[in-house]
Amino acid sequence: MDEQLPLKSIKVLDLSSVLMGPYATLQMADMGAEVIKIEPLRGEVLRHYHPYKNPGMNGVFMNLYRNKKSVAIDLKHPDGNKAFRRLVTQADVVVHNFRPSVAERLNIAYSQLAEINPGLVYCQAYGFGSDGPYGEKPAYDDLIQAASGLTSMYQRVRGDQEYVPSMVSDKTVGLMITNAVLGALVAREKSGKGCEIEVPMFESMVSFNLMENQNGQVFEPPIGEFGWTRTLSTERKPFKTKDGFACLLPYSDQNWRDFLTEIGSGDLMDDVKYSRLPERVRHIDDLYALVREAAPTKTTSEWIKFCDDRAIPAVAVNDLPDLWSNEHLLAVDFFQTMQHPTEGEYKTWRSPFRFGDAYPVGHKPAPTLSQDTVTVLSSAGYTLEEIELLAGSEAILLPKDYVGATE
Repeated sequence: MDEQLPLKSIKVLDLSSVLMGPYATLQMADMGAEVIKIEPLRGEVLRHYHPYKNPGMNGVFMNLYRNKKSVAIDLKHPDGNKAFRRLVTQADVVVHNFRPSVAERLNIAYSQLAEINPGLVYCQAYGFGSDGPYGEKPAYDDLIQAASGLTSMYQRVRGDQEYVPSMVSDKTVGLMITNAVLGALVAREKSGKGCEIEVPMFESMVSFNLMENQNGQVFEPPIGEFGWTRTLSTERKPFKTKDGFACLLPYSDQNWRDFLTEIGSGDLMDDVKYSRLPERVRHIDDLYALVREAAPTKTTSEWIKFCDDRAIPAVAVNDLPDLWSNEHLLAVDFFQTMQHPTEGEYKTWRSPFRFGDAYPVGHKPAPTLSQDTVTVLSSAGYTLEEIELLAGSEAILLPKDYVGATE
């Protein structure tokens, strides 16, 4: 399958940290790209989060950095910076999330790297677009959720501002980074030229949130309020059944006719407020309230069978631990148990997308700090003696198991 992966010939230098950029390069690695993570000498900060068996190898890192290589370079050290720039000459893509002034100071801005590699696809991803007054502000997922209007949507529904309990901004923008890089690689195939890409989190998540929620405000003058009626319904939530919770989502006209008939309210479909989708959405609170009241009359499995038999969208609510034993995920071999050289057996999952008749399979365990430094620098033309000199001057870090050129 490896030879069929679409990014098999692409080399990516990943300078990003924590989740957003690394999540983007994970998609590229799973599609076959050679992703080389450039870490500081103390290691990527995410390595050091708890819990872990051994320092530097926690569960998040082990899945986020599968199929990647680790090279530890001090970009502030002149010789370390020179080593990185040599790697750039062989690279197709550079991804980083340094603020613009920091990239310039480190001698890794696009104008500085394009001089040595005109075909480079260079993606800088940070909090806010560089042309605006927030261009130098630091940003994290919570800040972007708040700034982009996401937390205020909770206030409309629940009466209080809340964060989504997931790093949704980081992961959403990470996918946008991947899309942008892939588009630039396609363009380079035609023109032979690289390009500079900017993916700011704020603007990306504003576009994400406004897509359906700008609604009638798109017109001049506006003809409606902000917000998508169905998703802002206070009744929109998983429903408590006789023995648990289920997502019961009648949607089409026939779905609602079947569901309402089952609970003894089929005559509502003769009312113009409920008979057709556009009007029904405007009065969705009424219908969701009926579902909420009816849900406790059956068990979750009874509701799922009833809905499945009538093609009504419905699923049981899973808690996170339930996913490991979910019948569908097991049937499609989504989860895998792998062996890590230092951490032993661990759980991972394959990429959700498929190419042809095969899925990309995570097969290279996440690297220990600097594990691939010698191999990668050697492929860039450094001798072992030169690599040892770089390590001696603290421009790079050698892997723990390195035994020396003369051993």
